[in-house]
Amino acid sequence: MKRNVIVGQSGGPTAAINSSLAGVYRTAIDRGANKVYGMLHGIQGLLEEKYIDLSEHIRTELDVELLKRTPAAFLGSCRYKLPGIHEDKAVYEKIFAILDKLDIEAFIYIGGNDSMDTIKKLSDYAILTGHQTRFIGCPKTIDNDLALTDHTPGYGSAAKYIGTSMKEIIRDSFCLEYPKGLVTIVEIMGRNAGWLTGAAALSKGEDCEGPDLIYLPELTFDIQSFRTKVEQLLKKKTSVVVAVSEGIRTADGKYVCELGKDINFVDSFGHKQLSGTASYLASFIAGELGCKTRAIEFSTLQRAGSHLASRVDILEAYQVGGAAVKAADEGDSGQMVVLQRISDDPYQCATAVKDVHKIANDEKCVPRNWINKDGTYVTDEFITYVEPLIQGDVSPVMVDGIPRHLYTPKELYKK
Repeated sequence: MKRNVIVGQSGGPTAAINSSLAGVYRTAIDRGANKVYGMLHGIQGLLEEKYIDLSEHIRTELDVELLKRTPAAFLGSCRYKLPGIHEDKAVYEKIFAILDKLDIEAFIYIGGNDSMDTIKKLSDYAILTGHQTRFIGCPKTIDNDLALTDHTPGYGSAAKYIGTSMKEIIRDSFCLEYPKGLVTIVEIMGRNAGWLTGAAALSKGEDCEGPDLIYLPELTFDIQSFRTKVEQLLKKKTSVVVAVSEGIRTADGKYVCELGKDINFVDSFGHKQLSGTASYLASFIAGELGCKTRAIEFSTLQRAGSHLASRVDILEAYQVGGAAVKAADEGDSGQMVVLQRISDDPYQCATAVKDVHKIANDEKCVPRNWINKDGTYVTDEFITYVEPLIQGDVSPVMVDGIPRHLYTPKELYKK
């Protein structure tokens, strides 16, 4: 690698996304890249010519280790949808003029489905115009919904956080008794794929019975059936804990969270902002059954909990960052790095690259046979799949009793 590399982060951050950034930076330097630039706020920032020389911010091996342990997107992120190649040629001309000015050999984009759409379009334009920059996607998403990869970096740490937090909520729910019982509903991210919500079942073990019900967005949600199941459970126990995906929908296709309010915000990719599912269901159950209810929404906590990061996840995130640079250096473009599971026991996983055209704008959902017959829990196959991904811990660097993160220059968050 003789020229320069540029890397960006896009979409929702994770506890492991900066480990991939560290992998990109370290591998690019080791392979002889002259400079490694970081886009500020992804492709949107690049269009505004906002970027930094990462060597000015990652100076030592300690910085690399701190970066791997730092949540959120060090470079800042975006949710920007590139127009089609033939819809707005000027956008592409501007991007490629910037890449030429910076003498970019490899463009690495760390992100999920929407980010892979960006890689697809940029690589297609490069082929169309004969441009020599190579474009590689580096997978990242707590949703775990990217096609062709066994799993995505970021998911393991989020699953570990969810399993741990669910166990603590269940333990807390039995502390006090209420005359008509307590129903706690925990809302977990997941628009169309229930990988995160299914991870609530990881709390189940010898010392914890796990949640009583788990509802994933892959199946239609029947609110009356839900009411009946909760009522039956309250006849047997004083506390009921339910995990629900934010994206569960009724038979008519309406999000449950829309039953309580209108959703007005839609991002550039057409995604509605979902929240309020647990709140609506808690109010519904309280009104129907007259019991005490609680609504808990993990929201950004499940993707920002680096203090509970999985060691496997952090190591694999670093690995795919390095693999992305290696792929570009060896001549690949229009590809995404994927993780291929070799075995579960002992757990082994390797990297490969796949055509990003077969990944972008697709979604990998939880298989139907990994959800129980009545759609209220996940199966043992689901647990077998997830458990290896949450193993091991990454000790934070503690300063004055609080984890230390790599310092992020203030200008990174200025638009």
